[in-house]
Amino acid sequence: MAEKKKRSPQATPTGRSATPAQPKAPARAVSEAPSKAVSKAAAKQDERDAQQVANAEMWARYMQSRDPAVREQLIMQYAPLVKYVMGRLAISLPAILDYEDILSFGTIGLIEAVERFDPDKGVKFETYGISRIRGAIIDALRSLDRLPRSVRQKAKEAEHAIVQLTHDLGREPTDEEVADTLGLSLESYRKHLIDASWITVSLDSNGGGGEEEDDGGGAMGVPDPDGEDVSTGIEHQELIGELAVAIRDLPEREQLVLSLYYKDELTMREVSKVLGISESRVCQLHARALTRLRVGITTLQEGQAA
Repeated sequence: MAEKKKRSPQATPTGRSATPAQPKAPARAVSEAPSKAVSKAAAKQDERDAQQVANAEMWARYMQSRDPAVREQLIMQYAPLVKYVMGRLAISLPAILDYEDILSFGTIGLIEAVERFDPDKGVKFETYGISRIRGAIIDALRSLDRLPRSVRQKAKEAEHAIVQLTHDLGREPTDEEVADTLGLSLESYRKHLIDASWITVSLDSNGGGGEEEDDGGGAMGVPDPDGEDVSTGIEHQELIGELAVAIRDLPEREQLVLSLYYKDELTMREVSKVLGISESRVCQLHARALTRLRVGITTLQEGQAA
């Protein structure tokens, strides 16, 4: 009996043997992860929307009745803002104070913000409250006379030295050059930078840099519901323009520190982890950047006045 010929696999146009098609993964398994993420995001948005509605209702009741119980609810609702502001302050605290002291100062600011806030002004409470909390903390710290007049004087001397060196060298001076001009060691100068940065505190404060100018009560760019001053708004816009020019002249590393701290809203500790340097070094870079910005803005203003 003739042996049956084995059937060879059918050849493809390329000459390769055709292989059975592999079964495709179910479409459901592929789409499960994105759908879960979308559902989770939608749920969080629903929670935020519900909370906003509840907050609006609380504000309506409080504005109508001034009920102490509703006031207490509002304070508890916005209490996390105090810790947020504390984490954002780029200053070293006096040794005589601890965390609870600063927390109490901020809470007083929160209470005042709740009592003074007017929803009809069109400003979110979070924006207004952060400004007031921050102002209360700074005012309390300043009342302790933490910054001696001698430190203020040294800050002015450092600024003058930077201006003069920039003019003489045709570039931004290094820390070593400024320290040498002031007759200080590099370590002393960098410590002095951090102490002097208390005058400015941070870019969130009002633009004033004088000894009595900045009351710390309002954050830069935050409309104050208690008053509307058109001239102040114009001056603010001019300052923003001058600040942008001064920032572009900073070294890249200092620009990065400012961007991470003010734009991305990281804390000093978080910035130190991103850059892989110590937190104290971040504070030094931040303080140096603020000093240079003050010098840069002053130089621009003097040039415009000339």
